[in-house]
This record gives sequence, structure tokens and C-alpha cells, in this order.
Amino acid sequence: MEESRPRRAPARVRAVPIAVTPEGFWCCPSPAALHKSLKNPHHHHHPGGGGNNSHSGKQQQQRKIPSAPPSVVSSVQNAPSLTGESGRREAPDEQNAAPAAVDAVPDKRQEQAGDREAQQHKICVGFGQPETSDLTVMLFGKEGIAVRMTVHRDVLCGSSTFFAEKLADDGHGGSPLRCVEIHDCDDAEIYVETVGLMYCDEAKHKLLKQNVSRVLRIMKVAESLGFHACVKSCLDYLEAVPWVGEEEDSVVSSIRHLQSKAYGVSPLLKRVTSDSLYSPTDTLSHIVEMVLKSSDDRGRREMKALVLNLIKDSSRCTDGTSDICSELFYSSCRGCLERLQLLFAEASEAGFPSQVTRQITLETDNLLWLVEILVNQRICDDFVVMWASQSELASLHANLPVASRHTISSITARLFVGIGRGEMLPTKDTRLLLLQTWLQALIDDYLWLQCSCRSFDRKLVEEGIGQTILTLPLEDQRSILLSWLGRFLKLGDNCPNLQRAFEVWWRRTFVRPYVNQAR
Repeated sequence: MEESRPRRAPARVRAVPIAVTPEGFWCCPSPAALHKSLKNPHHHHHPGGGGNNSHSGKQQQQRKIPSAPPSVVSSVQNAPSLTGESGRREAPDEQNAAPAAVDAVPDKRQEQAGDREAQQHKICVGFGQPETSDLTVMLFGKEGIAVRMTVHRDVLCGSSTFFAEKLADDGHGGSPLRCVEIHDCDDAEIYVETVGLMYCDEAKHKLLKQNVSRVLRIMKVAESLGFHACVKSCLDYLEAVPWVGEEEDSVVSSIRHLQSKAYGVSPLLKRVTSDSLYSPTDTLSHIVEMVLKSSDDRGRREMKALVLNLIKDSSRCTDGTSDICSELFYSSCRGCLERLQLLFAEASEAGFPSQVTRQITLETDNLLWLVEILVNQRICDDFVVMWASQSELASLHANLPVASRHTISSITARLFVGIGRGEMLPTKDTRLLLLQTWLQALIDDYLWLQCSCRSFDRKLVEEGIGQTILTLPLEDQRSILLSWLGRFLKLGDNCPNLQRAFEVWWRRTFVRPYVNQAR
């Protein structure tokens, strides 16, 4: 049986593809790159041999590679020293300045029944000059990866409080400790790179071509090792580079717990916090004022949409600030109404200047924008009261040409839509007053609203008017709907079509009178 068993190919040492930093030292490959290399055993075979090698390769692809006793990687070349003026280590000659060879061999265990395999992937990394190395750090990470680093205790102890404490009393008077083991490492790749940064005099310049996510990982490992110089360099890097998208939340969450330590994170936090005397409410008031006073159509339109969306997406304030914002918007509404009254009074006189119509349109557009903000903030009930009480403005409305006045009715239409949707909950008296004050003006401007206002939705407005009428007592429904019926019979499509509301009122009155049935 022994003779019939296929002959086991000798174990090969595979060169694992790794990443080299622009600063000159080789960093540990990521687990994905390592596993990709180990899954392609023939990729790193040396050329040579004849057809036997090809035939043997096909056989190995068709069957699982049997396990073998563990082997040790003995040849570890050195990475170039990265020292400067401090002179902790001299740079090796040109031949020794070749990057560290990173070799990996599977830790093959003895073959057992059932073809069970358990492999451990070993990586060996050397820093500085290997002939002067006096310490080995064994790093055991996830997914069965083990990294052996040949390092120098004076470099690690001088840079890291973790290693300084670990090696402070090593040997207990005997021979010094030659190996330090670190288990359950979450990020072996970054750990090796951080140790490599201990061989650099200025880690900040070595981080220039890294991204924010990787620097955060380096900073986390450096903090766990007590590598304070590296943590400070990472903070300097993060303070200077832009944060894009979700990076801001990652950076802020990563540095908040460093506030209690002497790392100086205030410059970073000032990017997202402010000690200014200007409150957010004052800033918002200034923004609203600039938007309302804008005279450029495109700029005003785009900024109104932007600010409205930002306010809509912002979280609701629960510390009393919402009351201040409410007062801010209502103060702006009162200012718009006062200016509208003055413009209507001016336009009701004969020979009024043409720019008055332009100003009426701008103020109406401003008021509509403020109404949308109030609706989104769910604080529009008081504005319904304010608008329903504008009897003087409504009386001036009939004196203006329809081309100059019709935009004002778009505000009334928006309030009816809001009541019909349940976006605002004015009282019964306020709803009745709104209909009595502004419904006739809306009917008079209905044709112009359909032809001139792009955002006007006839079906939506008619549904809102009908629903508002049906919330009133039955007698008020009768009065308003009979008045509407007379107008609709004269104007037809130039009048809001409230037939659905009329049908509901009819059934309530003639088909199923609930009170009479109860009696």
C-alpha cells in the first residue's frame, strides 16, 4: 500500500505578493492577498522541468494536497532602515537595502483519517538590519495567520510604552527575553505597518499617501501600543486632510475618547464644533433674510429648495430651540404680509408702476416658501389663523387686475391642501373663517392659477377644498356648497370642481341623516 501511494511533492516556500509603502519599508499583506496566493500554489513555481512537472501539477489540482510536518522559514532579508538625523540605525548598503522578503509556508500537520486539514499561515517580516536584531515578536491574528517580526528591542522600547513595560523586567536577572507573543490581533496587517513606523523618525510624512480609513486603523493600533508619536502624527494628518462622506463620523468617533489624553484633539473637533458667540438661530435668521431679499430668480429658487430640504432633513430640536425657530419663521411671515398689504394698496390705485406686480410675485413666493417650512416643521396652525384674518388684504384683492393678484391665491390653495392632508389642524372657527375670507378670491383667480402656475395641481387643490368644507358643521357645508354650485354653473371649468364634496354632503343630508335615525 505504501508503494501505491502517490509520491508527495516537497514543500515549497511561496513568495506572497505584498504591498510596499512609498516610504521604503514593506508592510504585511492583507489576509485576502495571502489567501489568494495560497489558493494558487502553481503561480509561484519556478520555471523548469519537462512534461513530468506539468503532469504532476494536474494531479495536484485534482486532489487535495496532503499535510506534512511543520517547516520553518529561516531566510528573512532586511527592509531598508528608515532613520534620519536621530541616527538610531544606519541605512544598510545598496545590496541590503532590498525590501524584506515575505515568505509564507503552510504549517502542515500530520495527515489524519477523513482527510482533515488544519493549516496555519506564517509570515516572516524583518525590519532594520537583521544581523543586529535581538528580539522576535510573534503576532497571532485572525483566520489562522501568524506573523513573526524580527525587530530591535531598543527601537520598540523607545517608541512604545507597551513594549517598554513588556520588556522592562524581562529575564529577571537572567538572559533577556527573546520573543514576545501577542494573541488575538484584530488587524495584523496594520499592526506590522505600525511597527515599521517605529523605525521612522517622522511618521507624519510616511502617512501622506494613505487614506483616512487606513490612518484611523493605524492610530487605533498605535494607541494600543502606546506609540504616542504615531498617534500625534495621525492626528496631524487627520486635521489637515478633507473628510469625505461617512469619514467624518468615523474620525469624530475615533478621536472623542482621546479628549481626556494629552494628544490635543481640539483642532480636529473644531471642524465640527464651534465656540463662536453666534448661535445657530442667529445664523439661520441671517440665511433666511438673505434668501428672502434675493432678486435673482435662479439663485433664489435653488437656495430656497436647498434650505427647505436641509431643514426638512434636520432632526427636530427638543431643547426649546424649536420655539425660537418658530418665532423666527413667523416673524418673517409677518414681514411678508406687511409688505404685501403695502403693495396691494399701491397696486389698487390707478397707474401703479409695473414693478409692483413683480414685487407682489416675489413676496408671494417668499410667503409660500415659509409656509412649506412651517408645514414641514408641523407648526403651521398659527399661520392659518394669521392668513384667515387678512380681511383687509382680501378686500384689496378684488381691486387689483387678475394678472397682478392671482399668485396670492396660491397661498390659500396650499393651506387647503394642507388641511385636506392633515398637515395642519386649525380649529373649526379658523377653517370656516379661511373659507369665508379667501375661497371667493381663489375661485376668481382659478383660471389664471391653472394657466400661469406650474406647480398648481388642480385635483389636489379641489380635494383639499372639499375636505376642508366637509370638516365643518352640516349647516356650514350647505351654505358654502350651495354658493359654490351657483358659481360652478356659471364658470364651469374655470371654477374648482367640488362635486365629490357635494355628493358627501348630499348623502349626509338626504340619504342617511344620522341624528334622525338615532331618534
